[in-house]
Amino acid sequence: MKFQWTLILGIVFALIVAIFAVINVDPVTVNFGFAETDLPLILVILGSVLMGGIIIGSVGLFRLFIAQRKVKQLEVENQRLNDRVAELESKNPEPLPTRTDYRKTAPDSAGDSAAE
Repeated sequence: MKFQWTLILGIVFALIVAIFAVINVDPVTVNFGFAETDLPLILVILGSVLMGGIIIGSVGLFRLFIAQRKVKQLEVENQRLNDRVAELESKNPEPLPTRTDYRKTAPDSAGDSAAE
């Protein structure tokens, strides 16, 4: 459902930008720092939106790459810990006492069943 809302908002945003760009077709002077040129404002608007999308997409892909790498590290650590648990369980096959078993043997319980 979240993806559908994101898609709908993206389409609405693209439509607003397209309408805004089509309305503004007058030529403007663009200074690139090393050169200067006259371009229609529609190209400046659409180019700016395109560059913004590319930058945001790049940041998103970078964060996705970092998250996937962290997931792989955690999966390796999880497998290592599971192997360690299995190794320790095989060395000591008797199960751990339950909470009620512990209360029966605890020195301060004195057979008090009101805490249960």
